[in-house]
Amino acid sequence: MNPSPALSRPFDRRQFLRFAGIGGAAIGGAAVLAACSTGSPTSVASTAAAAAGSFGTIGLALSWIKNVEFAGEYFATDKGYFTSAGFDEVTLLAGGGQTSPVETVVSGQALVGLVADGSQVGASVSQGAPIKIIGAHLVKSASCLLSLEEKTPIKTLAEVKGKKIGLQASVIPEFQALLELNGMTIDDIEVVTVQYDIAPLISGACDAFCSFATNEPLIAEEDGYTPVIMYFADYGLPLVGDAIIATEDTINSKRDLLKAFLKAESQGWADAINNPTQSATYAVTKFGADQDLNQDQQVAEIKAQSLLMVDADVLKNGLLTISDDLIAGNVKAMVALGYTVTADMFDLSLLKEVYSENPDLIVSLPVSTAS
Repeated sequence: MNPSPALSRPFDRRQFLRFAGIGGAAIGGAAVLAACSTGSPTSVASTAAAAAGSFGTIGLALSWIKNVEFAGEYFATDKGYFTSAGFDEVTLLAGGGQTSPVETVVSGQALVGLVADGSQVGASVSQGAPIKIIGAHLVKSASCLLSLEEKTPIKTLAEVKGKKIGLQASVIPEFQALLELNGMTIDDIEVVTVQYDIAPLISGACDAFCSFATNEPLIAEEDGYTPVIMYFADYGLPLVGDAIIATEDTINSKRDLLKAFLKAESQGWADAINNPTQSATYAVTKFGADQDLNQDQQVAEIKAQSLLMVDADVLKNGLLTISDDLIAGNVKAMVALGYTVTADMFDLSLLKEVYSENPDLIVSLPVSTAS
């Protein structure tokens, strides 16, 4: 079944996200490639480019299809922020295929990538991939448990005990870790194996359904129900989303290029959050025109996403930044998921320099998840 054009229902997305970051041999092999690689069609000689004030053309590996999820990149492209920063072009490489953004970046096919779930990066780093997270779109993970007010609303994790919980097979280990972090086990619930359609939730086959807050709850609302969202991040899995990654080599040798990229990203996302209608229009009519997207539903999705992009620390320090406390929370969560990682997998020094050099980039934003 293909995703609905209206909301790009991720019937195969979550499985792709979980497995793309966890396939050991592929990432290990890619890591070796990256260590040996001296360049690619999307990379440039940073010293010469920086001296000339031009970084040429680079590739940005997206975590999913070109829908409104990447509105900031659309603004940065259309408003000329990337070109003003010194790029001839930033080529947006759509995701959703068999190759993950981690593999695309590590193999040199793209210089920068967006990884939907921070745990994917943790899995890859744990297996030796030479990458770091240098920022993130979402400071609160979209992963959540969806229930319905009209049926069996589940507002806290304690309320899952004895309930029928719809889990995709690929997400069971993550949900098991969530339970164990909170003094429960998988035996405390009745697992209902589901796919990526909320039909079992609507029919009552399950009481709650593992979902993304930016997607399935909107589908439930469209179907006339009142969604109840319980975020995994509120119970010990505060993973960042659409993590911005680059290889260690790129960070060391193309620092000015990455800073220019992050500056344009910050500008683009400030525009996107403040202009949800135009964000949707870019997705529907231009960048994702071949996806048959729906304008109203794309507006709803970017509004939901924006709620996860801004917290008190972001309001203070700038978009895409990740606080020290959130880094510590991510590392703890990844260790709970079985990955061998440390805070060293994050490098926020580039963004700190960007905002120190360009304090005007820290702008007022209309939404916050400061709680």
